[in-house]
Amino acid sequence: MIYRLYERRLLADLHTLPEQICFMITEQDILDAPGNLSLAVQWCRELGIGSVMFHISTDDPARLERCLPLIRTVASIARLTLHYGDESEVSGEGMEVTVAIGKSGREEIADCVRRIAEDGVDPASVDEGLLESYLTFKYEPDLVIKTGGDHLTDFLIWQSVYSELFFLDVNWALLRKVDFLRALRDFQSRARRFGK
Repeated sequence: MIYRLYERRLLADLHTLPEQICFMITEQDILDAPGNLSLAVQWCRELGIGSVMFHISTDDPARLERCLPLIRTVASIARLTLHYGDESEVSGEGMEVTVAIGKSGREEIADCVRRIAEDGVDPASVDEGLLESYLTFKYEPDLVIKTGGDHLTDFLIWQSVYSELFFLDVNWALLRKVDFLRALRDFQSRARRFGK
């Protein structure tokens, strides 16, 4: 009951929402609570968030194979782009949801540089815009939410340079809507400078 009241109060105080959110979770997080991914998507949809991304940190994406059917159910309420190993699949309609399993920001940047070189681009013409056009993930989150006590990964290392970071003191398996709303309230209270 008290959480319901707190949730209503937090909702009433929200006026400025991020357009794009990225949740960074671990392999163990998704194994412990794979259903929370769909739950978080529902919360974002209800609030009118433009798009949401989930990065699942793992050294071996194959260990998460058993979670894929549950992750794919997101396509019933949103447009899901799933990056798994070297594969990418798109299904569903609606709000944009991206799930990236085991992807690395350093690998993405190295791949960009490699493809630029393979395309024979003149080094003098390489600038931020050109590099960004070669990125796999053209997603610049306004807010990055990291659950639990694990460290932040290098995922979206280029794209998240001006993102606001929020470290939840709650593990993914215990995530409640009030925790998510607390992150949004914190985002709303920040003065974004975009590196200036």
